[in-house]
Amino acid sequence: MYLADRSAPAGAKAAPDRGSGRAPAVASTVLALGTVSLITDVSSEMVTAVLPLYLIAGLGLSPLGFGALDGLYNGVSALVQLTGGHLADRVRNHKLVAGIGYGLSALCKPLLLLAHSLGPISVILALERTGKGLRTAPRDALISLSTPDELQGRAFGVHRAMDTTGALLGPLAAFLILGVAVDGYDAVFGVSACVAVLGVVVLMLFVPSGAGDTPPRRAAVPAAARPNPVRLRDAAGLLRLPRLRALALCAVLLGLTTVSDAFVYLLLQRRTGMDDQWFPLLPLGTAAVFLLLAVPAGALADRIGRRTVFLTGHALLLAAYGLLLLAPDWPALPYLVLALHGMFYAATDGVLPAAVAATVPESLRATGLALVGTGQALARFGCSLAFGGAWTLWGTGPALAAAAAGLLCCAAVAGFVLRPAPPAPSEPPVPDPARRP
Repeated sequence: MYLADRSAPAGAKAAPDRGSGRAPAVASTVLALGTVSLITDVSSEMVTAVLPLYLIAGLGLSPLGFGALDGLYNGVSALVQLTGGHLADRVRNHKLVAGIGYGLSALCKPLLLLAHSLGPISVILALERTGKGLRTAPRDALISLSTPDELQGRAFGVHRAMDTTGALLGPLAAFLILGVAVDGYDAVFGVSACVAVLGVVVLMLFVPSGAGDTPPRRAAVPAAARPNPVRLRDAAGLLRLPRLRALALCAVLLGLTTVSDAFVYLLLQRRTGMDDQWFPLLPLGTAAVFLLLAVPAGALADRIGRRTVFLTGHALLLAAYGLLLLAPDWPALPYLVLALHGMFYAATDGVLPAAVAATVPESLRATGLALVGTGQALARFGCSLAFGGAWTLWGTGPALAAAAAGLLCCAAVAGFVLRPAPPAPSEPPVPDPARRP
């Protein structure tokens, strides 16, 4: 099954006619959602940047304990994605469900000011990830439904670039706050809460409720013309689509060997002996490269095929693992690893949902995106648990070597599953019975 299949799904609508002028490459809905994601990611990444150090150095959590918490952090989001995607398709209001998710995440940020032990922090992080799970599929569905199929990669690339701008600014803000505030962690959590509320306000004011650029007009629709409500049976039936099954399988396999960002940064810090105060800046390297390459990678995927770009991204991640394992202690080692890490995200994070969007009908768009996203996130949850346990039992080297070997094998399987379909054999002409030889 070819990941770069550009055929429109059954029931998909054509791009709207915008007159004789050239249609914009990116819809205003995508830009509005990108702004919301930018602001929200500033808030989220401020917390994420300091959380590993806060839990391990501040609260004395072991790598295995952090792996379990990091897995919970992502696993809860994965499980809720299915609920968010199906609910958005069922009520036919993607903005409403996404807004509930953004609002729940914003409410959890000030609660971190009150939690100073592992139990309450775990509950708050689980609730915050619940909000992320609710909003992810409806948000991506809004992006997909406002963009013609041949520009899906570019649209998701633009959104991910804006999202990554927030990921770039968040750690920088956390670094500056830790440098000037007396109670540094509490100050980071407080500012993060204020920024999250701003993101919800922008969503409410500037993101239209419909799939297009402008909110749909309220018109009376005859009962017979209204679409049937989306049922759970319809959602489960998506797995009968061969292309979606192939994408879900590959997302799960590759997610099982994708070490979480927090572990990559902890490995890099221990490998280089970096001082703790510089740790919050490590995500900046990944985010900067991701920001620069997200749009070009999405446009390249639209042009040469999403399969090629997607698998190339995982090859770059494998190269980053190899540098952490085998490279000498070069001064340039942190820059090389972070550059490869950012290129991996640029080549995969927006390309996968663009490929999924091309395989499912509009009425089940959020559900289809949620199915693949849930499988990938659950696989990364398992990887966090396994890697944290391997680090605790065997050390960093054997744990990372096992992850690299697994990634190599899973990438080979994914390349086989996503191989181009062979052309259908041509049938001999059928003789016309009315014509005599």
